[in-house]
Amino acid sequence: MSRTPTPADAVLHEVAEGVFAYIQPDGGWCVNNAGLLVSGDSAALVDTVATETRARLLRERVLDSGRPVPTALINTHSHGDHTFGNWLFPEATVYGHHETRREMEAAGLHLTGLWPHVTWGRIELTPPTVTYSTGMTLHVGELTAHLQHPGVAHSTNDTLVWIPERRVLFAGDVIMSGVTPFCPMGSVVGSLRAVRAMRELAPEVVVPGHGPVGGLELLDTAEAYLSWIQQLARDGLAQGRTPGEVALEADLGPFVDLLEPERIIPNLYRAYAEEHELGHGASLDMTAVIKEMDRVFEEMVAYRGAPLRCTA
Repeated sequence: MSRTPTPADAVLHEVAEGVFAYIQPDGGWCVNNAGLLVSGDSAALVDTVATETRARLLRERVLDSGRPVPTALINTHSHGDHTFGNWLFPEATVYGHHETRREMEAAGLHLTGLWPHVTWGRIELTPPTVTYSTGMTLHVGELTAHLQHPGVAHSTNDTLVWIPERRVLFAGDVIMSGVTPFCPMGSVVGSLRAVRAMRELAPEVVVPGHGPVGGLELLDTAEAYLSWIQQLARDGLAQGRTPGEVALEADLGPFVDLLEPERIIPNLYRAYAEEHELGHGASLDMTAVIKEMDRVFEEMVAYRGAPLRCTA
C-alpha cells in the first residue's frame, strides 16, 4: 500500500528561469499547487494553500535561499484551498478577480465544514484588495504576469496567470493534472472555452491547480473529459435518466485513473443545467451554492461507496 503524502512532501521547483511551481502531492481534494515568480529583488506568489500548517511550510519554502518576500499575491480563484493561506503573507498585496473577493466573503470558512477531520489550524480570511474584471498586468522585476479572466470556467472568477517571457501558464483549477476536472460552481461550456483560449497562448509549461506540472497534454485531457461529460449529459437527458443514474452506468474509460472520479456527479449536474440553458452568469448566490454542494457531496460519497478522501 502506498504511503499517504504529507505536507512536507511539497516541492518548490524551478520550471523556467525565475518561475517556480509549488507542487503538493497527491493533488487530491484541497491539496493544491501554488507558484512563485522571482526577478531581482522582486517576488510574487500565485495562490496559497488550505491549512495553517501547509501555509507556514509554503512561506518557509518561498523564503528559503534568501529569496525576497513576495509583495504581490495573485489568487487564481476564491476557493479556500487556494486562498486560506493568504493571511500568512501580510507583506503582499492580494490581487484577484472582483468575484474572487465577493465569493470569498460570501462563502467564509464553509470548506472546512465539508472536511471536519482536517486540522485546518488558524485561518484569517484575506480576500483580494486589488481586483479586476477582464485582465490586468503585474510587473515582477523583469517578468510580466498577465492576469486574464477566461470567463466562467472552473468557477465564476478564474484567473489565468501567463508569463510570456518564460512561456509558463498558471492555469489554476481550470486545468488539473492526473485529477478529475471539477466545475459545478462554474461551467462545462465555459471550461472548454477557456481551454481553447489557453491553447492560443501556446504555453510550453502548464502549472495546473492540482497535480504534476505538464504541457499541452494537460489541455488535451481536460478537453476530452469535459466533451465526454457534455455527451453523457445529452444522452442522459434524451433517455430521461438522472445525473446520478448516468454516473453509475458510465464507463470511465481513458479517465479511470484520474483522482476523484466521483466528481462526475457534480460535473453532470452542471452539464445537465447547461443543456437546459441554465448556465451561470457573472455571480452566484453563495447561500444556494453551499446548500447544493452539501447535497451533492452526499451523492459523491454514495457513488464512491466511502467517505471522500481529503489529506489536507
